[in-house]
Amino acid sequence: MTRTASVVALVVALAGIAGSVFVGASGLDTVMGCGPADHTYPDQTARDWVTQADHVVVASPVAEEDTGRRDYKSGPVGYETDRKVTFRTDRRLWSAARPRHALGGGFALVAPGWRVLRAGGARIKRTTGDAPRLETGHTYLLALRWSEGAWVVLGEGASVPFDGHTAGSGEWCGRVLDKDDVARGELFSRSDDHSLEKALLGKDEQAVVRALTRAARKK
Repeated sequence: MTRTASVVALVVALAGIAGSVFVGASGLDTVMGCGPADHTYPDQTARDWVTQADHVVVASPVAEEDTGRRDYKSGPVGYETDRKVTFRTDRRLWSAARPRHALGGGFALVAPGWRVLRAGGARIKRTTGDAPRLETGHTYLLALRWSEGAWVVLGEGASVPFDGHTAGSGEWCGRVLDKDDVARGELFSRSDDHSLEKALLGKDEQAVVRALTRAARKK
């Protein structure tokens, strides 16, 4: 799938995270500390969400624990981990007519964890490309799919900061953004970015429901 530079990625670049890399016409492909975007399943449009996802939810992390530790014999990094993040389902906005798996009041996702330095044991956040890290104290809009016995997010375009019931406000790539940050990013975003993420920026749950309902009718 062709990668597009999300408005939120541009926000982080404009906010002063050094080392952003611009790649041809695709725009901001990598932000230092975030890495390349992950599109496991089609995730950019409302049609993608209602075609590929089982449920779309507003959810908040309530706990996390390290998992998937990987030790290294040499180099400055002693080991890396992922995190198992447990979520509370705050509101289910949409579900497929025949979801692959039912969704209850809570669920878990595997998210980027930590890089732990060999000398001193300092823990450095690991992140994923163009997407929230999924941290406690924040809320997210997520398009979920049951895959190989676990819940996953479709991709970076289906994981949206949602603090204060506002798309684009909250944690992204380990940083905290507000509506003013996102508004500045919109000024520099690609004119041909027709992603659902961009369409929803600054909007609430009702806008999400309307967009998904329209897309479902056109399937």
